[in-house]
Amino acid sequence: MLLFGHRFIPSNRFYHVFDIDMIAKTPPSSTIYLEFCEKNLDIIEYLRLNQISFALYVQNITELIYASALEANYIFIDKKNVKTAQDIAENYLFDAKILTHITAEEEIEEMALLGIDGVVFPEAIIKLSS
Repeated sequence: MLLFGHRFIPSNRFYHVFDIDMIAKTPPSSTIYLEFCEKNLDIIEYLRLNQISFALYVQNITELIYASALEANYIFIDKKNVKTAQDIAENYLFDAKILTHITAEEEIEEMALLGIDGVVFPEAIIKLSS
């Protein structure tokens, strides 16, 4: 299981961006985080063309399928849909890892028992301002 932002485990951070220009403000080899939506498709295409690692937050299973087709490295989904998303990812052999946001260490065990690829604490996501 991947752990991002846990106080004991060193890990990479995700840089939440809102436009293409903000990508230049991230450290080299950063993983970009953004929400899946139609207005972000230009950013997603830029990331793909430039082979920049990125994570997409999706709100439903249809968006999960889109995120995989768009070659996201990580796909974030809320806890209520995460088990279904993980099952779909395994069935279709997604390259992306399925992640969910958590706020307490007690949630790690719950997600591990569900077989989820990884969990992300709030500290792992850095929101950039323009």
